[in-house]
Amino acid sequence: VQLQASGGGLVQAGGSLRLSCEVSGHTSNSYDAGWFRQAPGREREFVAAISGSGDINSYADSVKGRFTISRDNAKNTVYLQMNSLKPEDTAVYYCAASYTGRWLLGDYDFWGQGTQVTVSS
Repeated sequence: VQLQASGGGLVQAGGSLRLSCEVSGHTSNSYDAGWFRQAPGREREFVAAISGSGDINSYADSVKGRFTISRDNAKNTVYLQMNSLKPEDTAVYYCAASYTGRWLLGDYDFWGQGTQVTVSS
């Protein structure tokens, strides 16, 4: 299973970006997916997650109300729409897929390579 994240870039505070994560090499869409981020000098942290069917979402408090996770199973792609971006959102963003069923516990099997998001003040 391979995950390819894209859509990062440089944006001013208050702006928006949409990240995409294309998942390939799997035999079914029955995976849960999540987005994580890691800023320089900090540990990787959870951002958002979505169930395989797309009907259950979870968000970190720091992004709730600003970020929206979604998925298009026909395209094998998971999205992260990021609005009202702040400088503290600057980080490398990673997507991940979980086939374990323990996605809400942070148990993910496969990870993408990351995409840089930089928010200028």
